[in-house]
Amino acid sequence: MLKEVGGVPIRAKHRASCHCGSVELELHLPNGIENPRRCDCSICRRKGAVVASVPLSAIRILKGAEHLRLYQFNTRTAKHYFCGICGIYTHHQRRSNPEQYGFNVGCLEGIDPFAIPDVPVNDGVNHPVDRHEP
Repeated sequence: MLKEVGGVPIRAKHRASCHCGSVELELHLPNGIENPRRCDCSICRRKGAVVASVPLSAIRILKGAEHLRLYQFNTRTAKHYFCGICGIYTHHQRRSNPEQYGFNVGCLEGIDPFAIPDVPVNDGVNHPVDRHEP
């Protein structure tokens, strides 16, 4: 759990935005950034974001809901949202836990995701939902 990144505190209610500012979110982060990670699935490899998760109730769209675009693929379970103007991925409803949103840490105001040390990479190529283990 990260309460600060690069000396910048993570506020309990922290704003996030896309690049152009058309989409603004408020994230409820009482414990800071929990479980920051990258993923190597086909979409995450391409977007390259550091992601953390929150319950669905912890993200509120403050501005620009009309600019958010939805992208789904494969099982169409996960819902990936991005700004239709600047193209920045802001958040997604997770496939492995549909009760959570993953959010783009780089969209948090004042936070540099490159300042987070040792960000682990999840095996999204072999997604847990697809594994058929006994």
